[in-house]
Amino acid sequence: MSDQGHYLLIASMDVEPEYEDLFNEVYDTEHVPFLSQVPGVISVRRYQREELTMNIGGQRQTFYLENEPKHMAIYEIESPEVLTSAAWDEAVEKGRWPTEVRPHTKNRRHVLMKVNPSSGSR
Repeated sequence: MSDQGHYLLIASMDVEPEYEDLFNEVYDTEHVPFLSQVPGVISVRRYQREELTMNIGGQRQTFYLENEPKHMAIYEIESPEVLTSAAWDEAVEKGRWPTEVRPHTKNRRHVLMKVNPSSGSR
C-alpha cells in the first residue's frame, strides 16, 4: 500500500464453486480495471484466504475462522466519498460483474477502515 491513501475498503466474499473461474477472470480483467479508473482510487489488490499456523506464546497454533470469506480485495482510496461518487457507481455496474458474477457471490462483507495516522510504515 502507498502512503497516499487514508482509507481502505475491504470487500470479501465467497463464490459458488462452479463460477470460480469466471469470478477470477472477470474480477481481474474487468472489475478491478474499471474501479481502478475511478478518481480517488489509489490501488486495488486481491487476496485469497490461506490456512494460518503461527507461534504465539511459545505454542504453535492453527486458526480457522468459520464463515470467513475466501476472496478479498483491498481498495486504497483517498476518502469515503469515492464510494458514493457517480464514477464509482458507474464502474461497479460495468461489464459482466453485475449480471454474470455478482448473483453467484455470497457471504459478502464490506468494511471501511481509516488508516491510523500514528502508525508508521516499515
